Amino acid sequence: MKKALRVLITGGAGYVGSVLSGQLLSRGYKVRVLDCLYFGGESILGYLSNPNFDFRYGDIRKKVDLEKAVEDIDAVIHLAAIVGDPACSQQPQLARETNLDASMMLYEVCQKSGTVRRFVFASTCSNYGKMKGVEYVDETSPLCPISLYAELKVSFEEFLLESKTSDDFIPTALRFATVYGISPRMRFDLTVNEFTKDAALGRELVIYGEQFWRPYCHVEDIARACVLVLESPAELVDHEVFGVGGTEENYRKKMIVEEILRFLPSTKVRYVHKEEDPRDYRVNFSKIEEQLGFKPIKRVSDGVQEVIFLIRNKILRDPDSGVYRNSR
Repeated sequence: MKKALRVLITGGAGYVGSVLSGQLLSRGYKVRVLDCLYFGGESILGYLSNPNFDFRYGDIRKKVDLEKAVEDIDAVIHLAAIVGDPACSQQPQLARETNLDASMMLYEVCQKSGTVRRFVFASTCSNYGKMKGVEYVDETSPLCPISLYAELKVSFEEFLLESKTSDDFIPTALRFATVYGISPRMRFDLTVNEFTKDAALGRELVIYGEQFWRPYCHVEDIARACVLVLESPAELVDHEVFGVGGTEENYRKKMIVEEILRFLPSTKVRYVHKEEDPRDYRVNFSKIEEQLGFKPIKRVSDGVQEVIFLIRNKILRDPDSGVYRNSR
């Protein structure tokens, strides 16, 4: 695909979206963001003076907002969602309306727009749930969502991948690993960021279920994967699903703590053993590497150092503030 000149990012003021906006602008794209600014708009302040940046305040649950947002747009990266298990369980009706109903409506609006050619959907590796009798899971593995958040992501993934489209409308689903790292819309309710923040503030780390596995990926690499899909040949990404991460970047919680201790060795750690965790999985990300040439550039240790710098230099006045969390 030739570089899409006009890209709409739903949820573009969010944790991933605000990083992705900057990456696209730096590559010469015209970027439009549709966001209801549930967590504020400070994350996009640095882009507002850029002539290639266009902000639209709106709600993806409203069809009129979607229709206006996709006018003259070549590609859509759909990030807007109620993100995470706690946030979805606290507001289940809003989660269903936003993560499934509105996503389907957006998809149909894009298909009918006459201009949108690429549709990239942000899904999650949480769809896998728990590994059963295998060392790794991948895009061919059965999905076993154990939360409303993952259930809704799986439902829309299935809708998207089974959809019938014209030859010039290319949908792709991306299953993000657990994200970390600094972003203009900072979050401290993510494992690496939260553990590092607390350690940098001199607190004891209390770790539940230190032996369970998860894959992790830096927010900048997540955004790079979205750009890569836009720029990849249609035949490689059409109705495809890709995990986004690196196979070597699967960690147990204890391994993350060990990375933190390399930089903050005086941190006190208490492990609380758990026999069971419904989410315990390692992901093989060879498909996106072999098919699209994607490999993460950053590692968990990079994210740890970023957060330590953020805290030590008091760049955020109150890192414990609820504005840095997706759930109450």
